[in-house]
Amino acid sequence: MSQLANQVAVVTGAGRGIGRAIALRFAAEGADVVCISRTAENSEKVATEVRGLGRKAWAHALDVSDASAVTTHTEKILGETGKVDILVNNAGVTRDGLLVRMSEEDWDVVLDTNLKGAFLFTKALARGFMKQRSGRIINIASVVGRIGNAGQSNYAASKAALLGFTKSAARELAPRGILVNAVAPGFIVTDMTAGLNDQLKAELLKAIPLGHFGQAEDIADAALFLAGSAARYITGQVLTVDGGMVM
Repeated sequence: MSQLANQVAVVTGAGRGIGRAIALRFAAEGADVVCISRTAENSEKVATEVRGLGRKAWAHALDVSDASAVTTHTEKILGETGKVDILVNNAGVTRDGLLVRMSEEDWDVVLDTNLKGAFLFTKALARGFMKQRSGRIINIASVVGRIGNAGQSNYAASKAALLGFTKSAARELAPRGILVNAVAPGFIVTDMTAGLNDQLKAELLKAIPLGHFGQAEDIADAALFLAGSAARYITGQVLTVDGGMVM
């Protein structure tokens, strides 16, 4: 039997990379999926792929850091789907640069998207989860939030804060049967990592015991586990998927 049969999942940042892989993995396991991306083109493209797997899909284009947009689209989503069972806060951006040269704008954009976006969507859907006394919230963090990374103080801060947010939300929502967990990917082959030069990639590989980068599907599998019945007694945890980079 499909693990997520007849459930509805909302996936932010679903237009490409890890978000797309999660949306398709969930659909393959029987879920209907709300695909959220900043652009209508990307969200609709993945929604079409989900429909190709025989599941319902809805495409929404918005900036997850825009509170009014999140509220408006959440109302539309609930009107379209009738319910939501799973929320995956995956939307994320990078604006890398050395701390002393980083602009306030680059700091704000990363924190607003990576952290505030997760807060806004969690808040928007939490009441529905509480009313139905069930729900899964999965936040896509990063190993950088655990160990830091030179040139990514904004990104590391956003992901470290997301881990704290995960644990606090898990404590608040557990009495209503809502599970909140995080996945912390290591270096995954996506558009975000495609721009790394060969020398840097070689250096990064030295730090990964398994000796290779992960794939978006590796993170999708971890998210599926946390969304499924096998994780029914797990909350407030961080599942690190990084080839052994952080132990």
